[in-house]
Amino acid sequence: MKFVVVAALVLTLASCTQHAASLPVYFDVPQFQLTAQDGRPFDSKVLTGKIWVADFIYTTCPGPCPRMTSQMHQVQNAIIKMPDVRLVSFTVDPARDTPTVLAAYAKAHGASADHWYFLTGSPDTLQKLDRDAFKLGNIGPSLEHSTRFVLLDRQSRIRGYYDTSESGTIPRLIDDIHALARERS
Repeated sequence: MKFVVVAALVLTLASCTQHAASLPVYFDVPQFQLTAQDGRPFDSKVLTGKIWVADFIYTTCPGPCPRMTSQMHQVQNAIIKMPDVRLVSFTVDPARDTPTVLAAYAKAHGASADHWYFLTGSPDTLQKLDRDAFKLGNIGPSLEHSTRFVLLDRQSRIRGYYDTSESGTIPRLIDDIHALARERS
């Protein structure tokens, strides 16, 4: 019986190591400057050395954004004791989503200011990030946007995309965050 328990433990640890190594590297996200929900300039350099999860939402969204924000809150609860993990929500509606509006939205959704940033900026910068950096598509006049979360490693490399409408996505994302936390490169 001891052999079975030891073998199961070894296989479990081996699968964890294999899982971390199996996360692909898709794209590098270049540095950017935006404005955070507190009204201060946000430089993406603060994310250097951090694992982070990004999404694109807007505060008056009648569709998937409330669900996505709730799911991001689940991620926050799972990583709250991980000092090197951050969450970043970019608005796709910078005309309405001012820092004051984003701050109220963050507060209403229980976002930890130490772990979760809500960012706004020029439409052009947000469009370039959404389309060119994160490869999520265009932000159109109707404010349609991707409902995927994006996982980035400590070097701001995209390591995973997660469709928030699929069941099991959030637990898989959380597992992948832990896998990246075990990586040291």
